[in-house]
Amino acid sequence: MKQPHIGLDETVGAAYAVLPGDPARIDRVAAFLDDPRELAFSREYRSLTGFYNGVKILAMSTGMGGCSTGIAVEELVRIGVKAAVRIGSCGALQKGIGLGDLIIAEAAVRDDGASLAYVDSRYPAVADFDLLSALKKAAEQNGFPHHVGIVHSHESFYIDDNAEQEAGWAKRGVLGSDMETAALLTIGRLRGLKAASILNNVVATGESTAESIGGYASGESLTATGEKREIKTALDALTSL
Repeated sequence: MKQPHIGLDETVGAAYAVLPGDPARIDRVAAFLDDPRELAFSREYRSLTGFYNGVKILAMSTGMGGCSTGIAVEELVRIGVKAAVRIGSCGALQKGIGLGDLIIAEAAVRDDGASLAYVDSRYPAVADFDLLSALKKAAEQNGFPHHVGIVHSHESFYIDDNAEQEAGWAKRGVLGSDMETAALLTIGRLRGLKAASILNNVVATGESTAESIGGYASGESLTATGEKREIKTALDALTSL
């Protein structure tokens, strides 16, 4: 049955998915795939399929924030997707994480609204172990600079005390912050989806998120390289399962 938001059904026939937030990033994923074919563009959900190392891959954007990501997870599971990797962007919370470095999320602080709508905050947002291990191995084999640890998923970076909150999580060893990882990991776990998140650092610690995101969107070199690296890492990991 065609899903109401993503506009896809079981005939897609892909068990593995890569999930950028931005619909425009689907074009960059397509460059890595053989025989890419556009499927649908409904709301924020733009999708295509292609093959990587002979394995069929679905690439679909999820939009911005945990709510739209949660809807994507629910409907992808219903059409037969078994494993998914978010390929997103984040801001670093620790020194020594360079622009374009990859952050592979072991787990996420659930400071978003979407995951909390599903289950009590005591339930952890944790990556699937097999997929997490495959991402780390792929990053190592490709020689990509990367960091593995906890990320912070929040509801908006325009809240009045955002800087103070980020400083607090930084003191607790959290590596970076995004808006979607907690929802993906929590809802994925509840629905039996193998889920993981790999993030391209586009904001150096202490810098303006809004200004740095603008630079990332325009394709500046370090962050554009990081995006290519996270796409390859995700595809290598998924097809190794």
